[in-house]
Amino acid sequence: MAINVAVIGCGYWGPNLIRNFYENPEVEVSYVCDLMPEKLAKLARRYPTIKLTNSYDEVLKDSKVNAVVIVTPVFTHFKLAKEALLAGKHVLVEKPMCSTSAECHELVALAEEKGLTLMVDHTFVYHGAVRKIKSEIDKGDFGDVVYFDSTRINLGLHQNDVNVVWDLAPHDLATMDYLINSNPVSVHATGASHIGNGIEDIAYLSLTLENGVIAHLNVSWLSPVKIRRILIGGTRKMVVYDDLDPAEKIKIYDKGIKSEEPQTSEGRHERLIQYRIGDMRAPVFDMTEALKAEVEHFVDCIKNKTTPVTDGRAGLRVVKILEAANLSLKTGQPQSLEVAAGKSK
Repeated sequence: MAINVAVIGCGYWGPNLIRNFYENPEVEVSYVCDLMPEKLAKLARRYPTIKLTNSYDEVLKDSKVNAVVIVTPVFTHFKLAKEALLAGKHVLVEKPMCSTSAECHELVALAEEKGLTLMVDHTFVYHGAVRKIKSEIDKGDFGDVVYFDSTRINLGLHQNDVNVVWDLAPHDLATMDYLINSNPVSVHATGASHIGNGIEDIAYLSLTLENGVIAHLNVSWLSPVKIRRILIGGTRKMVVYDDLDPAEKIKIYDKGIKSEEPQTSEGRHERLIQYRIGDMRAPVFDMTEALKAEVEHFVDCIKNKTTPVTDGRAGLRVVKILEAANLSLKTGQPQSLEVAAGKSK
């Protein structure tokens, strides 16, 4: 039996989710809901079988609707998701999950109480390249991971309701959460606003994880070039993931260093550093569109009553980091945090 889905919001990201749900053979998209008539009108010709409405109550009251996909501004996520869960609907919500960790906690508890699927749209976790890196790390080929470094910068799009940290950093924080099995214990963020509205448009985040890994994120709406790059260093191998490279998105380097104790007492204050320079390989990976894989995973979790990779707890962990980063931006001081335990990998 097909999963009956309603998509709420058809602005910038909504049409991408509508397309992928519409093309999934196990899904019937029955509604698209938006408050802007002109946005709905653009969809009418392409999707003549979908009912277009500006009434969220109409969607929730329809007993045929199994799941609601929320693609609206962040400040609306909690209210819309809570109402959907109370109405007995499964929920997929765009990142970040909510405006506060308290709201995330409430949604997680409500979904568990109702036995419903709650999943967050952390799209990059479903990218074939990220999944390939995960498999390489889990095999132990990298040795111990020692750092995570990401750059996500471009010119725009400036947001009016959230700063650049809340807009761009969730992508890389969710990727880090998925790839590295360790909770952050502190975050230090610096940033600035350059257009006079008090909303930071450039920021740098430094995190320390429980296992000693350090992470650094660079996010910006003010770069003249677009960069989407992650570097992960291990004691054996290192990887560069460049999402904008059309040919070799993943490059794994057999490079590293080895530190040895000196052999003589005269050199006891010096350590011997050896550099290992090996081959680079660019492995193949599943080229399925990340959103298509995400939609398939959401449907599978509903049908088989399994926990999503990016479940509500994963969304909560990311939002707790964002909250701490925001506080650090305002105070200029590092902030300690205890990210929710019980990762769903």
